[in-house]
Amino acid sequence: MGLNDTPGSDRVHIGFFGRRNAGKSSIVNAVTGQDLAVVSDTKGTTTDPVTKSMELLPLGPVVVIDTPGYDDEGSLGALRVKKTRQVLNRTDIAVLVVDAMEGRGACEEELLELFREKELPYLVVMNKADLLEDRGGGQQAADVLYVSAREGVGVHELKERLGALAPEEGKLRLVADLIAPKDLVMLVTPIDSAAPKGRMILPQQQAIRDVIDAGAAAVVVKETEFLEVLECLGKEPALVVTDSQVFGRISKETPEHIPLTSFSILMARYKGILDYTVPGAAAMDRLKDGDRILVAEGCTHHRQCGDIGTEKLPAWLRAHTKKELSFSFCSGTEFPEDLSSCALVLHCGGCMLNEREVRYRMKCARDQGVPMTNYGVAIAHMHGILRRSIAMFPHLLAEFSEL
Repeated sequence: MGLNDTPGSDRVHIGFFGRRNAGKSSIVNAVTGQDLAVVSDTKGTTTDPVTKSMELLPLGPVVVIDTPGYDDEGSLGALRVKKTRQVLNRTDIAVLVVDAMEGRGACEEELLELFREKELPYLVVMNKADLLEDRGGGQQAADVLYVSAREGVGVHELKERLGALAPEEGKLRLVADLIAPKDLVMLVTPIDSAAPKGRMILPQQQAIRDVIDAGAAAVVVKETEFLEVLECLGKEPALVVTDSQVFGRISKETPEHIPLTSFSILMARYKGILDYTVPGAAAMDRLKDGDRILVAEGCTHHRQCGDIGTEKLPAWLRAHTKKELSFSFCSGTEFPEDLSSCALVLHCGGCMLNEREVRYRMKCARDQGVPMTNYGVAIAHMHGILRRSIAMFPHLLAEFSEL
């Protein structure tokens, strides 16, 4: 997978924030070298977050986000500010754009406090520096840079500063660290009415690529042919990874000594929330009549008959608990901050969300004392095979032996 093919969820997200007319859009256009955002002297020209996936040296694949003015007013302005705050949940690097002629005010200080609260690396960009006679005698703080989007002054240094703020490499692999070169990995990928026509879903694509990058071989098969292919292989697979929807069937057909897990469980580990979602599965057994479960998905695909999030999982959970449960749903970047009315958060694999946003959602649940699990973990638990599905992660077995 080349740089241009890097999924948005794996790109560094750079958010540009500030008050109206500070020049955020001009700075974004200068940094990207494109007319990504509409520039105008009229306040509030940017009314919704504008997002662009691109390659930005020296960072590599990034997502650039231009946000509405944080000082927007009125009822619509309040909604735009809310959208801006939501962008912070998926931002890896924050850029505060300040009109150098106006200086910092209460709006900028509030944004800086939010950056610190969310532990975001950030940079303060003093725009319109060409209009200043004095820039502090050349003395600039480490987190402050004077730039002129109109003159192009300081733009190169801005890119270099952003590169220095990028998260360090060393992120977990999806599957490569669980296998060895020349291993055989079987990937079970059902093709049903919800599958994208002519292509595979993102976790399946990523798993195939990661297996190949590890010097191993991937055998991709539907659940209907799994057993036959397994029996005719000349070499036993080192790992079987299945779509969660056919977890029960594949568990029965896979010999006990062969490691088995799901794309969703691997994705939870990849996003850094597996250690929270595994014990969260136990909460399903404590649900009571009338409890509300929030089903959260990171994508906004068109719902079809038999949709896993809105139909299958609620039905399976009612059957598993034998309780009268209520469900609410959210998708995309919408996620409620107040989870106090929820007994459980049931989240998708999160393949369309970056790690920071997935971790933010986990933190929301944890801070409010609400258990959270994900599709793969929940389905494995309901089939009584969760222990087997996380056996390759000994620390989870040791810590959560009751599961």
